[in-house]
Amino acid sequence: MNILVLGGGGREHALAWAIKQNPKCDRLIVAPGNAGIAEIAETAALDICDPAAVTAFAADEAVDFVVIGPEAPLVAGIADALATVGVTVFGPSAAAAQLEASKTFTKELCRAASVPTADWAAFDDHAAARAHLARTGAPIVVKADGLAAGKGVTVAPDLPTAEAALDALFTEPGANVVLEEMMAGEEASFFVLCDGEDALPIGTAQDHKRAFDGDEGPNTGGMGAYSPAPILTPALQDRVMAEIIRPTLAEMAHRGTPYRGVLYAGLMIEGDRARLVEYNVRFGDPEAQVLMMRLGAQALDLMLACAEGRLAEVSAQWADDHALTVVMAAKGYPGAYAKGSPIRGLDALPDDSRHMVFHAGTAVSDGQLVSAGGRVLNVTARGDTLREAHDRAYAMLAAIDWPDGFWRSDIGHRALTR
Repeated sequence: MNILVLGGGGREHALAWAIKQNPKCDRLIVAPGNAGIAEIAETAALDICDPAAVTAFAADEAVDFVVIGPEAPLVAGIADALATVGVTVFGPSAAAAQLEASKTFTKELCRAASVPTADWAAFDDHAAARAHLARTGAPIVVKADGLAAGKGVTVAPDLPTAEAALDALFTEPGANVVLEEMMAGEEASFFVLCDGEDALPIGTAQDHKRAFDGDEGPNTGGMGAYSPAPILTPALQDRVMAEIIRPTLAEMAHRGTPYRGVLYAGLMIEGDRARLVEYNVRFGDPEAQVLMMRLGAQALDLMLACAEGRLAEVSAQWADDHALTVVMAAKGYPGAYAKGSPIRGLDALPDDSRHMVFHAGTAVSDGQLVSAGGRVLNVTARGDTLREAHDRAYAMLAAIDWPDGFWRSDIGHRALTR
């Protein structure tokens, strides 16, 4: 098969790495890719949010299967455009992608399907939102009602923080904001493949959103992750499927927008109870990195079965293992940061099924690997235990020479201390 992956971050490097191992893959193209992806696949300059450009590229390159990595192309209708011209595609329609594109859409769907989630209210008027905030008080969660690359959320412990977040969001024209009850508990991520009829759980993970150790600092796109998440016990996963995932899929089908692709449920866990924080309509980043390390070549078989409506015929084969990834980010991230600083030492690192450095924001300049983004590298390892995976990842990280980078030293702390 000729396979095209759309995207250029760490998630797409991990997807490409897993796909490349499968003998079904004859040719692999990633658009636009990055410096690390270019070492294992062809890369191509392409506007991945332009349906005409993507469908023309797929035709010109005789692409058989397209895997869409980020959310923006899904919301732009790339999956719809490819399906219209007969290309098999992994990813939901633009209508179904509203589960991530609009928090109000998802909250209203949860109400219709009786899916447990936080109390909430949506506003397109600044004064009305301010008045609601004055009535409810803090703590409270302030969310941009739209795509924000994982950073459009402020968990406000007090009213001044909430008011500042609200004011910042309403500086944008046409802003819509969701104010939400702050749920108690521990967050975890649950991933399910859906083909419009059947649903197949394919793994759990926990992300670390805050920039600094101890879950301090601003929200980021994610500073590290591990899989599996022990807090999501088999019994709790069954409850999540029964109370959250299946009612959501039934409601989507009822509305005439059946969901096809990976559905990523961010959950808040308190005791034996799970409530939905949010849905994402693509693999998480950096959760994809640990999931792909554990799934390996079978990831392609599972995604292909999902896209072809054959999920009932397949199952995910898990080894009794663990994976952990640590994000190396540019100093200043998620605020202003510099690009172009040299990164050395990767050539000396192991590169196998238990040790991988997935590139997120890298480029090559004058023959030298340099930083080209906020989150730059995902140092990832697999082991028989989480401690083993943790120690391998941090040993790799210590060998990388990049003075302009920073990272958290406590990835996996919840599970390691549990």
